[in-house]
Amino acid sequence: MDWFSIISGLLGGLAIFIFGMNMMSEGMQKSAGEKMRVILGFLTKNPLMAVLAGTVVTAVLQSSAATTVMVIGFVSAGLMTLPQAICVVIGANIGTTITGQIIAFDIEDLVWPIIVVGFAMYFFAKKELYKNIGETIFAFGLLFLGIIDMSGVMKPLAASPSFTNMIAKVADTPILGALTGLVMTLIIQSSSAVVAIIQNFAKTPVTGTSVSIIGLQGAIPIIFGTNIGATLPSLIAGLGKGKGKDAKKTALSNLVFNVSLTLLFMFVIPLFCRFVRFISPSGATLDDVSVISRQIANAHSTFNIVGAVIWLPLVGVMIKILDKMVRGSDDVIDESTPKYLDEKILEQPVFAMHLCVNELTRTAEFAQSMIDHARAAVMNKTQEDIDEVDRLEDVVDKLQDAIVRYISNISTQTSLTEQQAVRVASLMHVANDVEHVGDRCIDIIKVVRTMIKKEYDFSEEAHEEIDSSFDIVKEMLENAMKALESEDKKLANMVLEDEDKIDDLEARLRKRHMKRLKKKKCAPNLSVVYTEILHNIERIGDHCKNIAEAVIGDEG
Repeated sequence: MDWFSIISGLLGGLAIFIFGMNMMSEGMQKSAGEKMRVILGFLTKNPLMAVLAGTVVTAVLQSSAATTVMVIGFVSAGLMTLPQAICVVIGANIGTTITGQIIAFDIEDLVWPIIVVGFAMYFFAKKELYKNIGETIFAFGLLFLGIIDMSGVMKPLAASPSFTNMIAKVADTPILGALTGLVMTLIIQSSSAVVAIIQNFAKTPVTGTSVSIIGLQGAIPIIFGTNIGATLPSLIAGLGKGKGKDAKKTALSNLVFNVSLTLLFMFVIPLFCRFVRFISPSGATLDDVSVISRQIANAHSTFNIVGAVIWLPLVGVMIKILDKMVRGSDDVIDESTPKYLDEKILEQPVFAMHLCVNELTRTAEFAQSMIDHARAAVMNKTQEDIDEVDRLEDVVDKLQDAIVRYISNISTQTSLTEQQAVRVASLMHVANDVEHVGDRCIDIIKVVRTMIKKEYDFSEEAHEEIDSSFDIVKEMLENAMKALESEDKKLANMVLEDEDKIDDLEARLRKRHMKRLKKKKCAPNLSVVYTEILHNIERIGDHCKNIAEAVIGDEG
């Protein structure tokens, strides 16, 4: 037996399969585009909707690990509660079985036509949507091409007595089968790929028969093992440094879900096999190779669906178990450390941008606080407010640096659509404008320091004018960030209208100041500091206008 040809053929087919699966995921994400963000709305509704969201996201991403890692990031950022996260993780386990269901279709004769059609659409289509659909179809064909290659090199194995004896031991020892699936998943780092290998290997008949070399009862424990092995990436992500307790619990919930179900099903494998055969197509013989792939796919789906039915009403019980497993308190995070940004989610641009908007909103809250303290410093000349503006500037600058780096990393993703690329560029501009709001507050503080040094003070009328100007720009910043968060173009247009008002107000206030000078109600030496403060307030309005224009100009 030519072991080199078998191993290289198997690895080559596996490489094509994984490449096709990843490409199909990218194509589906591009095709779905910003509609993926709608799924986020499901996460905060009821548990069933959260399960559905987890299933759909995993079907698109083609990876339950990617979905779970993303959910851990949301929990760590405080965007999702632990019960919601557990429900999404349960849905992710169901979603990962969809790949196996697709693989179970017998479309070997259609693979090359599918590849040709997909390539033609991807290469010749002008519209981005059609190119993305073509990429998905092309990748779908590659996925099956990898499966065909793996199937071809597996057939000679059935003629090897030593190999068939080894498989018989695995099939007759469920624990050994589960360990096999676990180890294979840890090596390949894709439970879907392992399931595909098992499905195709199971289609290899015992020499001279149509009976599967491993059979359904032998394949099921291996599937159990793959489910447990698939939890490793989320465990690494959730138990990493800096993650909060709920993030760790989310990661462990995936392990608890799969281990508990495996222990339960291990005792009823024969009964489970009978049920799977009952809901699946029947062959001419038991474990007929013509239907075994579909039976394995159905076993995988049933395992996770039953698990969802068992655990969904018991989410509270799971949380108590997780509370016992994870103790202690969350680490105190410095406010200049990003709260929402998660590098592990960069491969899903839609969700990465969602986190970026949340971090921008948080940064803008610090900028709003700078406006409040700058106003208080102008009104009262208090050193405490001056120092607070200086302190907050350092916070805003550090957050802006982190956000810009994060946005730059998003822009390097090859799976960005044209609309997403435009949005990424808009977010970069917003990050800079939020930081510039802080800079203008620092400029105002410089003027206040001059006033304190020279013992200047405004008239009561001038104080009121400056106070009302601060009110306008603070509301503008709040509305601009709300518009960014909700993509509310109507609210963004209101910010633009307010910017026109602040421009007009600055001109009117300058004229009023000149009248006060003529009437000697204000000292001439106050003119420079007064107009400088007004000018910086007006510039804050300009930055708010820029943010609003980014929202209006973003067609995503």
